[in-house]
Amino acid sequence: MKPTSDSGKAAATADPSASPVSAPVKPPVTQDRPRGTIAEWTITILLLLFGTTFLVQAFVIPTGSMEDTLLIGDHLLVDKLAYSMPGGFSRFVLPYESPRDGDIIVFRYPVDITQTFVKRVVGVPGDRIKLIDQQVYRNGKKLTEPYVVHKNPYPDSFRDNFPNSEPNLTLLDPGREMLANNVVNGEVVVPPDSFFAMGDNRDNSLDSRYWGFVPRDNIIGKPLIIYWSYNATTESLASSSVTNLASHFLDLAEHFFTKTRWDRTFRLIHGYYNYN
Repeated sequence: MKPTSDSGKAAATADPSASPVSAPVKPPVTQDRPRGTIAEWTITILLLLFGTTFLVQAFVIPTGSMEDTLLIGDHLLVDKLAYSMPGGFSRFVLPYESPRDGDIIVFRYPVDITQTFVKRVVGVPGDRIKLIDQQVYRNGKKLTEPYVVHKNPYPDSFRDNFPNSEPNLTLLDPGREMLANNVVNGEVVVPPDSFFAMGDNRDNSLDSRYWGFVPRDNIIGKPLIIYWSYNATTESLASSSVTNLASHFLDLAEHFFTKTRWDRTFRLIHGYYNYN
């Protein structure tokens, strides 16, 4: 069954033959705890004050694959410096970090870099990933994922038992390459400078299961805050046709106050980290 939505297109929208490979050894890392609330608000305010092009970028969620964490019509500000490579004196001043398991990231879709996706990092370089009955296992441990929702009642063997079931749809080229070259003992092994990303609306997400890894260079940044949320449809947000744009602006003029989700305004966006 082909996933029915793909969340993360911003602003305008977005058979395996396993060859033996050796699993790369994941270097030991010291996990930092996520930024505290005060630090997050401080960074958010500084970014709002000092730049909206170089420092932050605005995106809108047009589809539902990150529900219920991010909803259709959520307007986000994205920290473009969070994952920038540090250099010189700037590494002592700016809060650079590497994407971690559990982070929500904004990135250029590897199959078409003109589209922008939002997903959650499930695997970093060296991680071993598999799904059994819709449950993600990373490095042999079942993940705790309170943010995940399942909204499609129909089973899909490949989607729910990845990568150990035959695909029941045509995979995109990077997805086929991943299954052919990066499966070891029934698990996908994330290669260097790459990430495995999935949508929280797990049954309705076009994600790494279908198109492979997110290259490190494709990552734009980390969502900071929902600065506005409006109850709109995918059609009104994903299409750039004059008719749809006119209809959307008319809807805004008539229903701005009643369809704005005021309870989501200025909501900070957090990752979720499994430390066990």
